[in-house]
Amino acid sequence: MVLVRDRLLGLSKMWRVRSACMSPWVCKDSWLRNFARSLLMFLGVIFWGSAAVLTFGGCFVILLCKNYSYFFQESFFPLPGWLAVVAALVLLPIGILSISVSARSSRYHQGTLMHLLLVLFCLQASLAVLTRFYSVWMAAELKSTMGQAFSQYNSTHSLAYGSRTVDALQEKLQCCGLQNYTDWLKASASSWYFPSEEPHVPKSCCKKYAECGGDLNQVDQFFQEGCLRKLQNQLHYGMNFLFSCCVVLSVLELLAGAGNVILMSRQPFYELRFLESSVFS
Repeated sequence: MVLVRDRLLGLSKMWRVRSACMSPWVCKDSWLRNFARSLLMFLGVIFWGSAAVLTFGGCFVILLCKNYSYFFQESFFPLPGWLAVVAALVLLPIGILSISVSARSSRYHQGTLMHLLLVLFCLQASLAVLTRFYSVWMAAELKSTMGQAFSQYNSTHSLAYGSRTVDALQEKLQCCGLQNYTDWLKASASSWYFPSEEPHVPKSCCKKYAECGGDLNQVDQFFQEGCLRKLQNQLHYGMNFLFSCCVVLSVLELLAGAGNVILMSRQPFYELRFLESSVFS
């Protein structure tokens, strides 16, 4: 009896020690789950806001290519913009699922969230590569097409589509010439003004159309900055904006994936309990 009592006391002491050793792990597990839930709740709201920001960047690039389609002649140049809009649409259900998983952990929602995060990550990686590649390609294309349009300019009153496009560009961007207003000094006498006339800039270069004659002696009356740099700056702004969004979103996606993995690893497969042997007994 004494031996049995000593053995029971030893087992009881061992169990108390084991329970005391396990309690920090239980607390740590609870802290991780709460942190993961809070993180997913926060990221869900951020994803909704990111969708709006990404849509703005995509629409900016699409409208830029549409408004200056004469200079961006390739039909696939707006592709980064459309890809950004698609990524923004994917962000909406991701935000909903992130909040849903943080409130009630469901294996179906968690699995769907992981799949959508993977799809979004692939879209963001493709978009980041395209923005870097298209930024250089479109800038070179822009320099070529604008140079050709400005060299073939044939007066403000010309009915030629290229000339009207140059005038519209200079009025909208408030610029003059390809590099600057001095480009019109280099223009050929047969290209857009009569040989007998003095060199002057087109009326579209004037700050105040009615009061400006385009005389190069009145430099203060027309825009002096070149159109090429202004349009390239808008192009680089749109592409850099999308690239920055891709970088930030990639970090947020990794955090969301990590939070989802923590919840999945700490939750048993309740939905698969029908496989237990007790069900078939």
